[in-house]
Amino acid sequence: MGPYQWVNYRLDLDAIVDDIAGKYVPPHVNIFYCFGGIVLTTFLFQVATGFAMTFYYRPSVTEAFSSVEYIMNEANFGWLIRSLHRWSGSMMVLMVNVHVYRVYLTGGFKKPRELTWVTGVIMSVITVSFGVTGYSLPWDQVGYWACKIVTGVPEALPVVGGFIVQLLRGGASVGQGTLTRFYSLHTFVLPLLAAVFMLAHFLMIRKQGISGPL
Repeated sequence: MGPYQWVNYRLDLDAIVDDIAGKYVPPHVNIFYCFGGIVLTTFLFQVATGFAMTFYYRPSVTEAFSSVEYIMNEANFGWLIRSLHRWSGSMMVLMVNVHVYRVYLTGGFKKPRELTWVTGVIMSVITVSFGVTGYSLPWDQVGYWACKIVTGVPEALPVVGGFIVQLLRGGASVGQGTLTRFYSLHTFVLPLLAAVFMLAHFLMIRKQGISGPL
């Protein structure tokens, strides 16, 4: 008995493969229904390239920019990995927006798919949060001032505004605490949330099927 047969006997992998490969696809499904899959593809690119850069990136206000320079100029294929990370991130934001518009315009959010829509909207917010936190990680002039502006926005809220600003910045002003929190959010908290909501999203789609035509 080979390795596959040994595992298959215990986990019945053939049944899982048959279930995935034998799923019925409605005839009205066309290229406009593929944007969600593109979002997943770009997310996987983000995970792979982001993980690779963590070997060289240093989340310090004094070393962050020089570590990004090292990735771009000296690390083997570092320029390619960071460029893929940057452009796939932009593509992910674009495809999420297009996917949301497609679902809305074709009525894919209606009963019984309300929870699927809610998880999708939450993932849209997570995707934007990826962009906001990642934009500041090089800690150059653009990243610093973008971070300062974004974290200052909640200050307009009454009562809780000041608390939220301090929570985001890790102190009264933008500094090392802010960079550490953004790095933690970008590399751990947001990917974990994205993976959880993606799994829930896909399971609901699997359960309910693809919405019908208009």
